[in-house]
Amino acid sequence: MDAIMSYFSSLSPLQLLNNLPGAVAQGIIWGIMALGVYITFRLLDVADLSVDGTFTTGGAVTIMLKLAGFPMWSCLIIAVLAGLVAGFVTGILHTKLGIPAILAGILTQIALYSINLRIMDFSSNKSFAFGEKDLYVTLGNVPQAIIVSVIFALALIALLYWYFGTEQGSALRATGSNHSMSSAQGINISTMKVIGLMTQYQGFADINQGRGAIVTGLAAVIIGEAIGMAILGKKMNFIGKLVFVVIGGIIYFFIMTIVLWLKLNSNDLKLFTAIIVALFLAVPYLKSKSKSSFSKAKKRGEKLDAKD
Repeated sequence: MDAIMSYFSSLSPLQLLNNLPGAVAQGIIWGIMALGVYITFRLLDVADLSVDGTFTTGGAVTIMLKLAGFPMWSCLIIAVLAGLVAGFVTGILHTKLGIPAILAGILTQIALYSINLRIMDFSSNKSFAFGEKDLYVTLGNVPQAIIVSVIFALALIALLYWYFGTEQGSALRATGSNHSMSSAQGINISTMKVIGLMTQYQGFADINQGRGAIVTGLAAVIIGEAIGMAILGKKMNFIGKLVFVVIGGIIYFFIMTIVLWLKLNSNDLKLFTAIIVALFLAVPYLKSKSKSSFSKAKKRGEKLDAKD
């Protein structure tokens, strides 16, 4: 009993409050990444496992260009283009060479490990100093990081909402909903998949920093969807889904921050991530099963009443 009291007395609510802004900033940034996961996982119905590699590629390209003296805006643009190329490769492996999507993603991820090492001049870790004036988002200025990340996330959501309302965007969404029907309507399924698969906060790039990125992205998507449906229900439209993906990223990092605040072993974070994703994945299924059980019980009741 004394040990339990001692444990709870060692926890500082003030420390938790001080850590929450950082969790918000990280959640928004990872939520932006999760938007890409949402496009492949939900719109295209493709499990793209190349994310763990492409996430590192973006960081590696950004850090090396920054160290070479490039302005930050150009580093980010080129990093995005590098990600598009990686997604293009995954798309070609899947659509043109007939490799299943999940294996195509794994192959790209494996290849990117060596490519990322080459980009970073065969070093497993590269970094640059914080506090430089041209950095958009830094750990040293969390309020600014939150503001900039929110603006960027909203701009990206608006761009995606506009794009998926165009003829090509609608065709891409249709491809994920029903491949056969989309093909019958004259939509080039392969092209749509390639496009969908193509879709600086820490100040360093590490060869292993992307490990688990796909799980974090899926966690943001699933948590966001579950909360969005709980709040808005059937009223949740497409832009609502995009917004709640980012909110899902914030909530995910809230949970991780609380786990660390509770002084649980940080080596168990991946375990907690898997449990969280499994729970949120199970919620829709259990909910539908519960409704089905109630529906069956109601029908049985009606039959009994009719017999009486």
